[in-house]
Formats: sequence, structure tokens, C-alpha cells
Amino acid sequence: PEAGNHTLLTAFVLSGLSSHPEMQHLLFFTFCFVYTMTVIGNLLICMVTVHPTLHMPMYFFLRVLSFLDISTASVVVPKMLASFLSEDRSISYMGCVTQLYCVIFLATSEWYLLAAMAYDRYMAICNPLRYSVIMNTRVCLSLVLLSCCSGNVVSVVQTAWVFTLPFCGPRKINYFFCDVPPLILLSCTDTSLYEKQIITATVLVIFTPFCLILVSYACIISSILKISSAESRYKTFSTCSSHLTVVTLYCASGTLIYLRPKSGNSQDIKKVLALIYTTIIPTLNPLIYSLRNKEVREVLIRAMAVLMKK
Repeated sequence: PEAGNHTLLTAFVLSGLSSHPEMQHLLFFTFCFVYTMTVIGNLLICMVTVHPTLHMPMYFFLRVLSFLDISTASVVVPKMLASFLSEDRSISYMGCVTQLYCVIFLATSEWYLLAAMAYDRYMAICNPLRYSVIMNTRVCLSLVLLSCCSGNVVSVVQTAWVFTLPFCGPRKINYFFCDVPPLILLSCTDTSLYEKQIITATVLVIFTPFCLILVSYACIISSILKISSAESRYKTFSTCSSHLTVVTLYCASGTLIYLRPKSGNSQDIKKVLALIYTTIIPTLNPLIYSLRNKEVREVLIRAMAVLMKK
């Protein structure tokens, strides 16, 4: 069907990670393993952190983070796995809309949640005497709801903007999921204004939380340097460095992808960067944030010991 000079698209085609047929099975088993580890690792964190000894704001935020990580991987990876084993790599128009909305919603929510986690660590280290009063259940729930509401607003606006663009010509998306940069490359109209809107959204979504995180950790590091015990300083700084490592990975990958949304000659690089925040970081988060934590390890070991006895 035609509408003016523009073809009404009912589906898109995802190019996937690689066009080499001999690589498809290897990629399938690799990312099937990665996805399995993501789900198992984050489910373990969700189950372990409900233990009575871990009823602290930090572990509540970790549960939410694990849920978001599972959701992000589940929105992207299963479709990618199916494309490795099938020649049909099409995704319906509404499927693409839904996937884009979910990816933006989850990524934005996670960014603001990371800022909330940094604030939690700031209160725990810099204001330990008032920590339990300030970071009560109501405040923690409010921070999570604020993160999700921010994610929803950004996602609705960005998704609506993308799919009001006219798409004509090829319907092949040079990517492994529906995302903003590869979609606007398919538009047959001037997208310069939209690209500026993407840059503005990137600044609000990435740099605003990133600056809040940096300020929190500047205060934390200042407090750490005042600790007399070298062992206590190392333990506290180790927790901070893990969080900052993940934040830096998110910031670097997101910035390089979205600050130049229509740079078509770097799509292969953008695929690698997108893999980092949709598959690699969700797999690493349980190790970085929780399984290195002594309290979490102890609860996990006790739970495994009980299961083995049964």
C-alpha cells in the first residue's frame, strides 16, 4: 500500500550481529550461554537479597537493578537468538515499537536507579547516624518509582518521535534490535531537528544522573580518606570502584551511540557498544555488585548448603 510517496511499512528486517552463515551457530551458543548466566545470576540476587539479614536499602536497590537487568536482556536477546537460527529476521511494526519503548524505558530507569544507589551509598558513608532515618522504606520506594516514571516519560516521548518519522525505501535495520540511531537512518526526511532532540535527551538521561553520581562519590571518597583504618578504607573504596566501573561502561557506551545518532558509517561499532549495555553489563552486575559482597556470599552459601542437605 502507498500513502503519498511513502510506503506504509508493516514490518522491518533486522540485519543481526553478523551476516556470515558460518558464525551463526557459534553466536547462538555464545549468547544463549550469556543470557542463561544473566537470568540465573540476577534471579539469585533477587532471591538472596530477600533474606532477613539483608533488609537494607542497598539490597532493595540491588533487587530492582537485577529485575531491570533480566528485563533488558529478555527484551533483546531472545529475538537475537532466534535470528541466528532462522533466515526470517523480520520484526513487525508494532513489535519494533514495543521493543524500542521497552529498551529506552529500562535503560533510562536503570540510569536513574544507579544515581539513587549512589545517593544511598553517600548517606550510608557520609551520614551513618542518620542513614536509617533518611533512607526509610518510603524514601526507597519513592526513588524507585521516580526512576521508573522518568524512564516511562523519556521512552514514550522518544518512541513517539521516532515513529512519527516517514520511513521509505529499504526496511532493513542494520542492527540486532530496534533502536533510535538505526531507525532514523531509514527515514526519508530531514532528521536534523530530531537528532538535536536525541542529544538533549541523552544529556538529560545520561549526564544528569552521571553528574549526580560523581558528586555523591566525590563526597564519599572525601569521607573515605578520613578513615584511619587502611582495611576499612580499602573495603569501602572497593564497593565504590565497582559501582563506578559499571556507571562508566554505561556512560561511555550510551554517549557514543546516541550523541551521534545518524553516523551510519559506525554502525558496527554501535552494535558492539549496544551489546555492552544490553547483554554484557546485565551479566556482570551480579558479580560486580553482589556476589563480591561478603554478606551476600554468606547467605548464598548457607542457602546452597540447605538445598544440598535436602
